Amino acid sequence: MYRIRKIICIFAIKLIITIKIYMKTNYSLRYASHPMDARNYDTQRLRKEFLIETLFVNDEVNMVYSMYDRMIVGGAMPKDEALLLEAIAPLKAPYFTTRREVGVFNVGEGEGVVRVGDTAFTLGFKEALYIGSGDREVYFESKDTQHPAKFYFNSTCAHTAYPCRKVTKQDAICAHMGSLEMSNERNINKMLVNQVLPTCQLQMGMTELATGSVWNTMPAHTHSRRMEAYFYFEVPESQAVCHLMGEPQETRHIWMKGDQAVLSPEWSIHSAAATHHYTFIWGMGGENLDYGDQDFYEITDLR
Repeated sequence: MYRIRKIICIFAIKLIITIKIYMKTNYSLRYASHPMDARNYDTQRLRKEFLIETLFVNDEVNMVYSMYDRMIVGGAMPKDEALLLEAIAPLKAPYFTTRREVGVFNVGEGEGVVRVGDTAFTLGFKEALYIGSGDREVYFESKDTQHPAKFYFNSTCAHTAYPCRKVTKQDAICAHMGSLEMSNERNINKMLVNQVLPTCQLQMGMTELATGSVWNTMPAHTHSRRMEAYFYFEVPESQAVCHLMGEPQETRHIWMKGDQAVLSPEWSIHSAAATHHYTFIWGMGGENLDYGDQDFYEITDLR
């Protein structure tokens, strides 16, 4: 009887440990939508298909595997322990980076460390890291549990293994655009782009709006050879972002909070106005690395 109880206790402990490890990584799949179908989505369906509401939870990795150019959008918030970037089931690979490249930004209060195999990279606030493809484990860590790092990441398929590299705003190509009079004065920091370092298809950067400015990416545009994801942060809790999407003649909107992301198909515009200035990270994936390959639309032609 004692032996049976002992076996049951050991099994229960192993089950609890297994559940705890499993719950550290959460993911969902998002399938591509035809623009004619998306025209008929109500608010709830729009949010379900395109909005990523939960990215940062203490000691968890949360991600969405999108069928738009197979981009993965995720967030990791290590507080009390290091978090493994696991090879989720849809990848069917021994490591997350076996056939993928990853772009990581630290958007948290404290410094963080990203360990790629035997190499450690320290990322401060708004600093980025490019991780090339290859068979090795990637871990996220925080230096201070009271002020944890928050790692936002995008990942796309990769056909070549390029070197890992940390990139700061000082390394970026910065374009100052807009004006306060037009409510869109902003700095576009092109950080993980092919003018700064080699990548397969992933392109990422960070746009910071000036105080008093609220509009981004206006005039609106599309780019048929790549999709995009936007991540909004530095948005006060009492404020919100109104993200615009859809075909230029059939626009829709999604209200968003800070630390949330949204998927933008290749057929959709991607722009926003907010009730407060903010910062957002843009990430693109597809067959084209030319940042200027865009089809613009006049503001007065949008519907």
